[in-house]
Formats: sequence, C-alpha cells, structure tokens
Amino acid sequence: MSTTIQNISLSGRKKQVSNKEMTFLESLYLVAIVKGLLITIKHFFRKKVTIHYPEQVREMSPVYRGQHMLKRDEQGRENCTACGLCALSCPAEAITMKAAERKSNEKHLYREEKYAEIYEINMLRCIFCGLCEEACPKDAIYLTTSKVLVPSNYERENFIFGKDKLVMPLDIAMQNAQLKNAN
Repeated sequence: MSTTIQNISLSGRKKQVSNKEMTFLESLYLVAIVKGLLITIKHFFRKKVTIHYPEQVREMSPVYRGQHMLKRDEQGRENCTACGLCALSCPAEAITMKAAERKSNEKHLYREEKYAEIYEINMLRCIFCGLCEEACPKDAIYLTTSKVLVPSNYERENFIFGKDKLVMPLDIAMQNAQLKNAN
C-alpha cells in the first residue's frame, strides 16, 4: 500500500484547501472592510483600560514583589551571614557575594563572625521570583512591597545593586525595632 504525501496528516486534522474563484463582491473586499469597521466602532464604546500614571496608580497584586532589601537587626547590624543559599537558589544567577571574616572592631556592624563583604544583585538578570527570600535562613533578604521599581538607566553597571543600594537604612531599622518592642 503506497501512500502519497497528500494523504499523510500528522495531526489528524487535515484541511482541504480549495482554490475556487472569488465572486465579484468578494473581490471588492467590502464585506471584510465592513466587519473591520464594526469591530473598530465597537471599541469606541468599551471601558478604557488606560490609566494616567502619575496621577493614578494601578492596584498592585497582593503577591507583588518589589525591590530587594537586606535587613538589619534591632541594633542596626546586618542579618546576612554570607551563607550563599540565596545565590544558590537564584534561578537567574543574579546574586553574587564574597564572604569575609568580621574583625574585632566591627562587632557593632555584623551579627555573626562571617559577613558578606560584597553582595551584589544584577537587576537585569533578576526575575523577582522571591526564591532568595525563601532560601535565607536568617531572613536577611526580602522583597519589599514598595511600588518603587528598578529605575531606568542607560548604563549596565548601574543595574548591579551593591550593598550601598540594598542594605536597609539605619533609621528604618531602628523604627522597625521600636515597633517590634512596642508590640
């Protein structure tokens, strides 16, 4: 039994195409033009989905993940112990770090003997999945609910956020400690 190429259909949904001559009305494309105009006119009466951004702010999802931040404890010391679990769990490999030993005169800066000397997140690679936040045993990194996104820029090196942009400001850490003590 020989099969020709015309009889083979891999999907099982073979479609016969006909090359029949178009009628005079079909060749003018009037029906197609009228259908297109009706669709366009219908869109005039729909609710507008555009918002005026600076004046109006779009409602964010309850699971929204914003900017990364490295937490501090009640005494203003960094929580990160440079264990590297956040970098290992990052599917985009956006996090890099270099661990260092704490010196005796730096006890007021770091909680543990080991700390992240260099901690960088490449925001061009980050997919804001939150796996770094879940992997951290010390809850040192988290994604804020702030609506401030990564600012636009023309140079790639400005999208690599170091500790200067990631560590929680000291005044916010102290406010959090006061709120925690009040509760």
